[in-house]
Amino acid sequence: MNIIKKRSWRPLGLLLLWGLGCSAAQAQLTAMVAVEPTARKAAHSILRTSAESGLSKAAGQPVALTTSDDLADVMRATRSAGYDIFIGPAQVAASALQRGYELVGATHKSDKYLLVGLQQIAAVPAMKGKRLYLPQQDSVYTYMARGMLNEAGLSLQDLRAVQYEKFPQAGLTALTLGTADATVVREDDWAEWSAAHPGIARVLATSQPVPGGFSIVVKKDLPTDARSKLAQWFGSSSSASGLPLVSVRPEAVEYRRVAELGLFTPTSLPGVNRVSAREAQTLLTQGATLVDTRTEKEFKTKRIRGAVFAAYVEKSLKDVAFNAAQDDFQALDKLKGLDKAKPVIFACNGAECWKSYKAAKVATTKGFQSVYWLRGGLPEWDETGLPTEGG
Repeated sequence: MNIIKKRSWRPLGLLLLWGLGCSAAQAQLTAMVAVEPTARKAAHSILRTSAESGLSKAAGQPVALTTSDDLADVMRATRSAGYDIFIGPAQVAASALQRGYELVGATHKSDKYLLVGLQQIAAVPAMKGKRLYLPQQDSVYTYMARGMLNEAGLSLQDLRAVQYEKFPQAGLTALTLGTADATVVREDDWAEWSAAHPGIARVLATSQPVPGGFSIVVKKDLPTDARSKLAQWFGSSSSASGLPLVSVRPEAVEYRRVAELGLFTPTSLPGVNRVSAREAQTLLTQGATLVDTRTEKEFKTKRIRGAVFAAYVEKSLKDVAFNAAQDDFQALDKLKGLDKAKPVIFACNGAECWKSYKAAKVATTKGFQSVYWLRGGLPEWDETGLPTEGG
């Protein structure tokens, strides 16, 4: 009997090991090229097939590459660690570096950004009630604008109008046409434009250096050898596929600085109780409801155990003075059995995610009497070692 068992087990065992080996060999890595609206030419120059081939060879396994200029969607992906490799502007790398990624480097030197306004605007505080031209909300230009305004004690909501368009350079044209009072530009672009258009505008504020071009980050949990070979490819071979070589390694403080400009929610919310993951867990055991306000895809992939789903569809500014009327949170009203007299906790993807902040504030206007905000969201819950589900 023993001989029979050994003979029948060995082929099966070898077959299983062979199957596992094939599965591991076929595992596919994913890479995202995130593009600022002004850098579309750079994206179009990237040869996708060539880049995938080069990355796959370097990593020792297939790599699928995706390109997107929807920065809001890309930023959601960084918060949920949705790709193994991110190639994108500084704010994308800054977000990913707080989510289990490590920096490979950047393709260009660091830039400074300038808040410039018409000559009659003497200083940043005088921007109150003025018109500001910016690219989309998750553009690095917008982060810089928000940071420079905040330093002067202003919110984007203090402005008369914020015009979001695709191309930052067109903001300078808007100044000449009188359709905007201020905009944000890179220092090099300002130098060229101001020389050709003297006397129209002035510099109101200057940012600290921001990593330029594409920044590349990879997941820390990839094998050391794979990470090393990927870094080598980005530094020596990527130009063959149209992607500039990594030539500089910016200081970590530059990415932290970007992360603090426009990504983070406030540390408190009037009328709402902010709680830690442990405190939220205690409330759940006492009968509280935890509402996950992220997208349905994120919720299904991984969530806090026991959470219910109610997506907060966000279109308003990521700002303490956001306009809730621009957003859609009807999902909260559709949750069955939710008692407004009992504790309810709102969570999303951590301190960078504004959905739970906004949801908690909106809930107080809907008559909920005991509202809590888990600012650290799923990332804090996960890091604390508390149970999750999904996937």
